[in-house]
Amino acid sequence: MTSPAEYVLTLSCPDRPGVVAAVSGLLAGHACNIIESQQFGDRIGQRFFMRVQFAGPLSEDELNTAFATLAPDFAMEFRLRDVARKPRVLIMVSKFDHCLNDLLYRVRSKALDIEIVAVASNHPDLRPLTQSYGIDYHHLPITPETRARQEAEVLALVEHYQVDLLVLARYMQVLSEGLCEKLAGRAINIHHSFLPSFKGAKPYHQAHNRGVKLIGATAHYVTSDLDEGPIIEQEVARVNHSHSPEDLVAIGRDVECVALARAVKWHAEQRVLLDGHKTIIFPR
Repeated sequence: MTSPAEYVLTLSCPDRPGVVAAVSGLLAGHACNIIESQQFGDRIGQRFFMRVQFAGPLSEDELNTAFATLAPDFAMEFRLRDVARKPRVLIMVSKFDHCLNDLLYRVRSKALDIEIVAVASNHPDLRPLTQSYGIDYHHLPITPETRARQEAEVLALVEHYQVDLLVLARYMQVLSEGLCEKLAGRAINIHHSFLPSFKGAKPYHQAHNRGVKLIGATAHYVTSDLDEGPIIEQEVARVNHSHSPEDLVAIGRDVECVALARAVKWHAEQRVLLDGHKTIIFPR
């Protein structure tokens, strides 16, 4: 006997009575079984957010039609995904390999349920690592004069591989405003974040010189405002005077890997909903 298909539904709408009842009633009326359900009502913004994972006999098209009929009654924005379909991910890197290596290993060990379809970089250095996993590697050099052409090549890769998510795994280039807009809500970046903030070259050395007690990393959606997109996940580690700058760099690498992997996992499982400049996270 074939198991029923499993889906994830995410939605947001103005907060009002009856939303949960309407959604659960629709699912029950189509013989669907709810496996997991989470919701949040934003009292300040007066908006309601919900994530429902369920199994049922209907096809994805049939479910989309059913919810499209319900949505106008609640001014509802919704998204439905078949759990069996792994998100297709393009990773972009420069020369730092720790985040790429971590994501590749998590996928191979089945800790991260995505399909990495290709890796692109403005340097050739990480081709051997990428190809050791049997994944296509694209070297896309960039200069100020060739930025527009290089970004057109990135978009061509997104289209060719039917990419659902772009991950900047320590890609040390700033995306143009136009590219950020085209990838809105489906591009994630990781960067170091300190209290206080240290910008420019060798941030961990700057942090060491100031005697920081915490170092961290932030994973966020990419927007045209550099490193100011909606935050998905942050991770910190405590340090002290005995740590050298090299120690901070090593600790920072681990923190960056953890924060980025969680962000990618939550996005892939549709556990992240946008709420203006913020995110609503429904972690397991």
